[in-house]
Amino acid sequence: MGDEEKGAAAVALGAPLLPAASCYREEGCPGCVLDRRKESSGGRIPCKELFFVGITTLASSLPITCIFPFMYFMIRDFHIAKTEEDIGSYAGFLASSYMIGRAISAIFWGNVADRIGRKPVIVFSILSVVIFNTLFGLSTEYWMAISTRLVLGSLNGLLAPVKAYAVEVCRTEHRALGLSVMNTAWGLGLVIGPALGGYLAQPAEKYPQIFSMESVFGRFPYLLPSLGVSIFAAIVLIISCIWMPETMHKHKNPEKDIRIVKGLPSDCDSPCKKSLLQNLPWMSTMVSYCFFALHDTAYSEILSLWAVSDRKYGGLSFSSEDIGAVLAVAGASLLVYQLIIYHWVNKFLGPIISSRVASALSILIVGTYPFMTYLSGVKLSFALYSAAMMRSIVAITAGTGLCLLQNNAVRQEQRGTANGISTTAMSFFKAIAPIGAGILFSWAQKHQDSTFFPGDQMVFLVLNLVQLLGLIFLFEPFLVLPAVGEECR
Repeated sequence: MGDEEKGAAAVALGAPLLPAASCYREEGCPGCVLDRRKESSGGRIPCKELFFVGITTLASSLPITCIFPFMYFMIRDFHIAKTEEDIGSYAGFLASSYMIGRAISAIFWGNVADRIGRKPVIVFSILSVVIFNTLFGLSTEYWMAISTRLVLGSLNGLLAPVKAYAVEVCRTEHRALGLSVMNTAWGLGLVIGPALGGYLAQPAEKYPQIFSMESVFGRFPYLLPSLGVSIFAAIVLIISCIWMPETMHKHKNPEKDIRIVKGLPSDCDSPCKKSLLQNLPWMSTMVSYCFFALHDTAYSEILSLWAVSDRKYGGLSFSSEDIGAVLAVAGASLLVYQLIIYHWVNKFLGPIISSRVASALSILIVGTYPFMTYLSGVKLSFALYSAAMMRSIVAITAGTGLCLLQNNAVRQEQRGTANGISTTAMSFFKAIAPIGAGILFSWAQKHQDSTFFPGDQMVFLVLNLVQLLGLIFLFEPFLVLPAVGEECR
């Protein structure tokens, strides 16, 4: 059987069609409309579509990032932890509940996005943020906070379709920019989220001249930052419903598609027409992607818990406002880097080398944190802010590079499912990361007086070991590189 006959047989058996510039276009198909627009764009950047990518990503990131500054105090106010050292363990389970929910449902939402389109899943997910993030702010018991975060993670299927959307609205030369915009929006979430959580939590205590203890924000001290996130998500929901275009190909006559594909030239036959489980370049990036997700989430929680814990436990005795400011500045540095610098990093180094260099630098940066406890005043602020900014930059460099490799290794009809699978795997590791980090942090506080690797040093050593494993899997034979020219559209 020849190559063209194999391609026709594959389509006849139900394999999805590969949309390509020279392939069949159907009137009324939103994917074909978008392809024609890209062909006639003259290489211009799709600013409007990337704006939709940005605001939907921001709506997805805010519910995750806003809780870190006040999570320690929220657990304390629930009066569920018997001792101060146990707060970290309970905080870990609270932070992981969202990721557990997302791990359970991500493949489902990715598959739905491949079947009915990206836009319906994105709209439904934003609606879930509006509802359940508000309910989280109304939580008065630990079980209620856990439940609302779990349901929110299960219903928020944004990540997989937004990744696919960011790639599909761009021409091949702009795909790195599309994913960079997505990560820039995530970086903006790292600015706004912690700022909302740090400055708006417990408003009756911080701003008694505005909010009384008898007001709704006095009775629910963590409602205000949650409500701020929900209001923004509601605005994004309206914009997405009205103006966001669909990117998925929806052909009305599949039999006509089969006849068209039989007559297509060979360059329309995808080199990536294979099962995802047989796609070794895509599969091999998953290991490092999961290790980096584990490290990134554990780092975020440990940084917040370590900074606000007392100095007698190896911490910095920061307030929620202090750590919120650190996380906000670190997120702001991502905006500058992603919008101005990353494009050139990817152009000159490529996604693989840039990910390797960023991972190695991350190990060096994280290794400096336990020694900051010997500093104070301006020296401490300079060291902590500098390390947080540099670590955020190298983390986003590695993550964007791997995401670009993953999406270039699969075709459009598999991209939602592929991103759903990667999101499930990533979310599983992000779910166990806060639990493990919380338990490790609680153990560290109880072993701060150890002569060999005191508790705070052991915490950051374990973080670096996880990062080292991710770096190792970025090299062959663990990383399988695609053959020259084998990039899916």
